[in-house]
Amino acid sequence: MPEIVLFESESKQSREDIAAYLRQVADSLDSGGEISLSSGGDSVTVDPPQQSEFEVKVEREGPEGGPYERSIELELEWDEVDEGTDGSSGGLSIE
Repeated sequence: MPEIVLFESESKQSREDIAAYLRQVADSLDSGGEISLSSGGDSVTVDPPQQSEFEVKVEREGPEGGPYERSIELELEWDEVDEGTDGSSGGLSIE
């Protein structure tokens, strides 16, 4: 199945700004509201279901011997058709 990117944004931000953005997303998830994203002239609104697949990935990329670039990826995924399924598979702890 081909991937269609509906929205994408990348910018250098401070840790505090990133934390504030993640708090806004968390607050929207906690309240059951939609999540609206906008950057420049692009925008998208999504409404994740009560149960979603949550993936956390930490990667290190770069040539053998370095220098390396590290990343943390947080991803919510759900089927647009079947939004009521329970996809729980275990616990995740963020410390």
